[in-house]
Amino acid sequence: MGITRTLLHSSCSKLPFQTPFLHFQSQVVASSFSSSREITRTSSIPIISRTRFRKPIAASCSASDGSNSSSATKVSVADPSVALKKKAMDISPELKGTSIFLVGMKSSIKTSLGKLLANVLRYYYFDSDSLVEEAAGGESAAKSLRETDKNGFHESETEVLKQLSSMGRLVVCAGDGAVQSSTNLALLRYGISIWIDIPVDLVARGVIEDQSQLPAFNLSASASYPEVLTHLSTSYEEVRGGYETADATISVEKLACKLSYDEFGDVTTEDMALEVLKEIEKLTRVKKMMEAAARPF
Repeated sequence: MGITRTLLHSSCSKLPFQTPFLHFQSQVVASSFSSSREITRTSSIPIISRTRFRKPIAASCSASDGSNSSSATKVSVADPSVALKKKAMDISPELKGTSIFLVGMKSSIKTSLGKLLANVLRYYYFDSDSLVEEAAGGESAAKSLRETDKNGFHESETEVLKQLSSMGRLVVCAGDGAVQSSTNLALLRYGISIWIDIPVDLVARGVIEDQSQLPAFNLSASASYPEVLTHLSTSYEEVRGGYETADATISVEKLACKLSYDEFGDVTTEDMALEVLKEIEKLTRVKKMMEAAARPF
């Protein structure tokens, strides 16, 4: 859609263009970026944002090595931002400005994580759903477009992803439309896609606590927790197959077990961000090995 192209072009005209992450092509990384209001450079976001996700964990859960996590040593980090910033510095040379797409259920947890990652990597942050809404003329206009012209709405989603995937040095919180068509899934291949797997009941609790999120899920302002949970569970199952196509998965439940936390609430945005960077490091190493193997002798 023309308005979407104009919106993104005016916002990101100076951002570097991106080639598919899995293709053996060099990344073009520019040293200057545009600073319009459409782009959120997250330098003002505090590194130590000890966001917690409250939910008790079962007394026994399997650690990654198959042992019982109750016998593992609990990780204690005085300043998690130090490890996070160090990991970001370590992987930046290999990352070469490749954009990162976070898929998974819409939630404040995913948003906070995306902004934190953009901060430590010195990237720009985008929310694709917000761009679609702005291109349509606002939240209510986007909702109307979705209801009256579903094809037009999906075309707008694809156009937004097309523009974002052509650029580098972005962290993008992608909406569910990004994983619901082969065209959009192909566009995600221009970056690294990470599924942020958050328990549905945690997302539901967050929506109830911040009821301003209800319209985004097409729920009434009077929706109860059971109604929200049922709605989100249904949506999750419908889109889960798309989430699973991501290059890597970060699960809040598994991370809590891995770190020997007693509650899901002990998992912080810093814990999740560090885990994302570790997964990205693995992926870039695999890509480097594939490139080496593809070179002619």
